[in-house]
Amino acid sequence: MTSEHPDTKTRLVLLFGGESAEHEVSCVSARHVMAAADPAKFIIQPIGITRDGRWLYAEEAARALQAGADTLPDQLTVAGPAVDPLPALARVGDERIVVFPLLHGPHGEDGTVQGLLELADVPYVGSGVLASALSMDKIKAKEMAAYHQIPQARFRSGHAASVGEQLSSIAEDLGFPIFVKPSNMGSSIGVSKATNKGELSAAVSLAAQYDEWLVFEEAVAGREIEIAVLGNLEPNASVAGEIVPGSDFYDFEDKYLDGSAELIVPADLTSQQAADIERIALDAFQAMRCEGMARVDFFLEDPGRGWLLNEINTIPGFTPISMYSKLWGASGVSYAELVERLVELAIHRHHRQRSWSSTERHQSLHRGDQQA
Repeated sequence: MTSEHPDTKTRLVLLFGGESAEHEVSCVSARHVMAAADPAKFIIQPIGITRDGRWLYAEEAARALQAGADTLPDQLTVAGPAVDPLPALARVGDERIVVFPLLHGPHGEDGTVQGLLELADVPYVGSGVLASALSMDKIKAKEMAAYHQIPQARFRSGHAASVGEQLSSIAEDLGFPIFVKPSNMGSSIGVSKATNKGELSAAVSLAAQYDEWLVFEEAVAGREIEIAVLGNLEPNASVAGEIVPGSDFYDFEDKYLDGSAELIVPADLTSQQAADIERIALDAFQAMRCEGMARVDFFLEDPGRGWLLNEINTIPGFTPISMYSKLWGASGVSYAELVERLVELAIHRHHRQRSWSSTERHQSLHRGDQQA
């Protein structure tokens, strides 16, 4: 924990639920972070966001936590008295407050909530507005990766209203099979694999239910490897882990429901492969201006092109079968310690940013210009 007020507990506001299709995943993640936070260091304030955007104080979860973390349900429930967002995030006196947004997908992981937290002037866990928006939008993230010469699979993109006219060209360019994804969605929701033109049209219809912008990716015959990143301006990477999907690809059911995917931590890699994935993951993390945390997903095409970036998740899942905490656990960082480090990083980042944007600093620089 930060040493500025060593004897002061931090009010840790957990934001969970949300309006996206990943609502339930968020509720499960929040339950486990809530249980892991050290009660000697944190005062937990769980705030759930309903599917229609209302903010509610999750008093049932708060009462359960008082009786012990073991009494918490498997996932938190978005229920309780209504709260106003900005007043709920306001500091009381000199208290220390940090917000932990566990909102996967749109209206949570895409920079929208991060913008609100910037306006509230409170420290929050994870990346800022720009990095969150870039990483969430698969198309823009791929374009940024291409600019920074980070290796990735071939892709095409288009708007749902007009992409139908391009399907023949996309199929000819990428070749079947093709993965079709909504550009702004996570947890493999709305993703499908097309092996012919009929399936490609159906895949477009499915993905368009979740976003108006769609991304088309070539299928890569390779291993699926993930690595976790933790830090701000000088981030560190965990050991890598491998996912062996239980179905045709690593879909929503595999990730969160039946758990049929095999997670191998650490992944069986050569020392050179391990060094390369760490380097590329950190390059991608910094290219997107991420801070705090991210899970960086790759394909390993060997023999072939080697490491290919798949995507960056700035708010990875914290469920019992999620890779982010597993990877850090295998790297010597416990779940509880991980929560503390993320809170500390949030505080440090907030202090750093305030030093650059404070009124006092601008006034001092202005006076210096006048004197010069």
